[in-house]
Amino acid sequence: MQRAAQRDVRAPKDQRAKRLRRALVCAAAVPAVLITAACSSDSGDGGAKDGGSAARGGDASARATGGASADPSASASPAVPAAAYRALPKPCAVLSKGALGDLVPKAGTSGKEGRSDDSSTRGSCSWSSLDNKGVKGSQFRWLNVSLLRFDSDANRGSGDAQAHTYFTQQVKDAQGVSGAKSVKWEAVAGTGDEATAVRYDLKKKEGAFKEQTVVTRVENVVVTVDYNGAGLAGEKTPDASDLTKAAEKAAKEAVAAVSAANGKGSGAGSGSGSADPGSGKDGAKSSGKPSATATEKGAGGASKAPSGGASPSTSASESAAAGN
Repeated sequence: MQRAAQRDVRAPKDQRAKRLRRALVCAAAVPAVLITAACSSDSGDGGAKDGGSAARGGDASARATGGASADPSASASPAVPAAAYRALPKPCAVLSKGALGDLVPKAGTSGKEGRSDDSSTRGSCSWSSLDNKGVKGSQFRWLNVSLLRFDSDANRGSGDAQAHTYFTQQVKDAQGVSGAKSVKWEAVAGTGDEATAVRYDLKKKEGAFKEQTVVTRVENVVVTVDYNGAGLAGEKTPDASDLTKAAEKAAKEAVAAVSAANGKGSGAGSGSGSADPGSGKDGAKSSGKPSATATEKGAGGASKAPSGGASPSTSASESAAAGN
């Protein structure tokens, strides 16, 4: 009986011990499972993070590659060539004493210099001559030389291109003077890079005037020579061809002075001249009137009586230069 009682006592103890061991085993197994799960979770997150970083790196690399492969010529602009001439001579010193003696015999060598806000880019000088022959009348001459220089600019273009545009407009202005008759023009060879001589007749209150305008471009400088003559009070009207030749001679001297002021050669150029930049034709004025600016010579009050000492003709080049 005692042994049976002892077995009965040990049985509950054994059962409690088995349950305790199972509980301990389970308790020990739970942390292991959690650790395994946590490790698995960390490994997954790390992969995702690594994948995201790789993706971001790939995007950055793609952007860098795309930027490097862009066409560099899309943003780069070609350099504008520097202007050949950077200075101008004194406008009243561009003609020799001999040339002035032929063109304006009674004017002397002292011309009247025009006003300029920048003598390195623009200048002008004029001379007037009145050869009074008493009862036989008088021979009047007026001469004006204007110089305009253009600097190269990234927005406006090269100095040569700007000068060509201005040269073209000057020729058109000379061809389109209000009231002009018998307008003719021709190329002038051996003077600068391009040159055109325009001549016409203009009736004024003082008499009939023979007008000549020679426009020349040498590199980035435009030289405009305006020259007119008239026989007053019964004196003979001068020959237009003689006046034109004299104006062309003055233009060549002025171009040479521009070149010399910049340490260059004579500036004679190798071009054959340009008679009409707009149409490329020589000869008489066409039926379609060329465009003219407000700088018209002759009509419109530009003429004053020679006795007043003023020029009977307003220079189209001076007015155009002032508006440039």
